Amino acid sequence: MIILVINSGSSSIKYQLIDMKDEKVLSKGLLERIGIKGSRLNHRKGDRKYVIEEDVPNHEKGLSLVLKTLQDREMGVIENLDQISAVGHRVVHGGERFANSVRIDDEVLRVIEENSDLAPLHNPPNIMGIKAAMKLLPNVPQVAVFDTAFHQTIPEKAYLYAIPYSYYEKYRIRRYGFHGTSHRYVSRRAAEILGIPYEKLKIITCHLGNGASIAAVKYGRSIDTSMGFTPLEGLVMGTRSGDIDPAIVTFLQEKEGMSAGEVYDLLNKKSGVLGLSELSSDMRDIEEGAMKGDERLRLVLDIYEYRIAKYIGAYAAAMNGVDVIIFTAGVGENSSILRREICENYLGYLGVKIDVEKNEFKGEERIISTDDSKVKVMVIPTNEELLIARDTKEIVEKGLKELNTN
Repeated sequence: MIILVINSGSSSIKYQLIDMKDEKVLSKGLLERIGIKGSRLNHRKGDRKYVIEEDVPNHEKGLSLVLKTLQDREMGVIENLDQISAVGHRVVHGGERFANSVRIDDEVLRVIEENSDLAPLHNPPNIMGIKAAMKLLPNVPQVAVFDTAFHQTIPEKAYLYAIPYSYYEKYRIRRYGFHGTSHRYVSRRAAEILGIPYEKLKIITCHLGNGASIAAVKYGRSIDTSMGFTPLEGLVMGTRSGDIDPAIVTFLQEKEGMSAGEVYDLLNKKSGVLGLSELSSDMRDIEEGAMKGDERLRLVLDIYEYRIAKYIGAYAAAMNGVDVIIFTAGVGENSSILRREICENYLGYLGVKIDVEKNEFKGEERIISTDDSKVKVMVIPTNEELLIARDTKEIVEKGLKELNTN
């Protein structure tokens, strides 16, 4: 079974074509600047890289270009579109309706559209990608895999906010959490590596990229996560503030004459690491400057690490213990400095002991704690595309089995 995985953004389409026989990535790429001058497709076939510059006015034309490239005699990896068995779509917000991945039909698409109010920057482009795929591949099963689904096991005591309950009933204002596919993938992968049943582990997963979140995964179920009603809550991120006193919003409106939209833009796009450093949203720049003695950048790194450590401590308490701590995503997978400083400066009370030599690497699966550490500390590169492909394969095969049974 060959599955096309699509992650559709407002002006981009990220894709992978995966042969599920051995879970091999046949091809992958990124189409950028859809609807903007200078559209470009960066396509990979094995180690070969190709760049196609062509005006792409909308997502349908963009996906058409991707499908054409996948069939190209030189750049392609399939002979025709009939070889694509299914399409798996990353969808950011499934609301309370979806706790699992689902095959897309008109009703599912309608609910995704309804949830656009909860993810106005993400769900609409996700929908554009789905509609384009349904039109260009009309006889191919389409599956939605939701970022929020993994966190639907969070209990009420963790997902409700202390505001009038009527707003939850009216608007479904609650903690939803995001990065669910990543947290699910790395926590399951940790259990496989350790050879311990997933349902017997207490795991804290730290997805640290430009967007960042932490999840408490107890016995195979997410019980809490740092992102909330939107991806703004929680950790200090590249450009997002993370947790702040809500009164800061009205204070800035009064003192700076800012509108609600302007404050929202400030907290999402001009805060976090970028706002604190007034230099960069890239943690590589922050670390480099901090290691060279820049006091401001050292402070930014300290704040970033401190917030992560606070959440790890909170989730260890929430689960009444922790067996495994996982670092993943761009910063988590590649920053040995951050991993070491968090473990050495904050987590000793948990019995965490990091092996400094094992920790000196980037982007590999590895246990970086010592043999006598009470908590296993691991680095596991995330693979959300593979998880989407696996879910898609499972749902399609289940549907075929039910059809044959009937």
